[in-house]
Amino acid sequence: MILQDFHTHTTFSDGSNTPEDMIRAAIARGMERIGFSDHSYTHFDERYCMRRSYVEEEPRAIAALREKYKEQIEVYSGVEQDYWSDAPTDGFDYVIGSVHYVRFGDEYIGMDEGADLFRYAAEKYCSGDPYQLTAAYFRTVADVKRKTGCDVVGHFDVIRKFNRGGQLFDENDPRYLAQAFAAVDALLPTGVLFEINTGAVHGGYRDEPYPAPAIRDYIASKGGRFLMSSDSHATGTLLYGFDRFAPENTAADGAWLRKK
Repeated sequence: MILQDFHTHTTFSDGSNTPEDMIRAAIARGMERIGFSDHSYTHFDERYCMRRSYVEEEPRAIAALREKYKEQIEVYSGVEQDYWSDAPTDGFDYVIGSVHYVRFGDEYIGMDEGADLFRYAAEKYCSGDPYQLTAAYFRTVADVKRKTGCDVVGHFDVIRKFNRGGQLFDENDPRYLAQAFAAVDALLPTGVLFEINTGAVHGGYRDEPYPAPAIRDYIASKGGRFLMSSDSHATGTLLYGFDRFAPENTAADGAWLRKK
């Protein structure tokens, strides 16, 4: 397996380390490629994302580091484009399209911010039915390629981050699986990669990466391809779990990248 990691965050958004720190750690790990995918600017929630000006500054900064370390590692500038972001993506080498929020009217509700927020959204907007909320989430995921123009679908089922033990909904319920599979079916014809994201594992939230095994199996059965991603916010979690969770049909040749 080629040692590469394309879903990483730095001090440009909510990461703990600078891009150069991450590059040096990647070199020390023997990595061949690293890509940076800091969070796109979201006007309605500026707690975690890049500043608007960084959308232009980040690719320039990464380009300088690419030149500096070109003899040691391949360096790429990407962005994790939130579904609801209106920030441009033209200057990046690749785009990870992710859904972090479900929108109801003018309210954006984070789907990876805690069980209480999930319950609040279900009660306020879905008559207390968690499967109405999961349906709204997966309808949004199904549209992420059209909306963001992404090359990779990020953490496909991040909605289960705080669902350890099924405290919010049953992940084996036919209604839930049908919603997830419908989103997969909508995305497969676009040719996007589905990342296997180990962020919830190294974060201590779940024992399996996104997407869950049943969804990974469905994607694989339909001919979908995967990209291993750590969703690292610090140097210590680069490549986390890749040796345990990487499937055979993992993209490794870099052909999906916009620039070489």
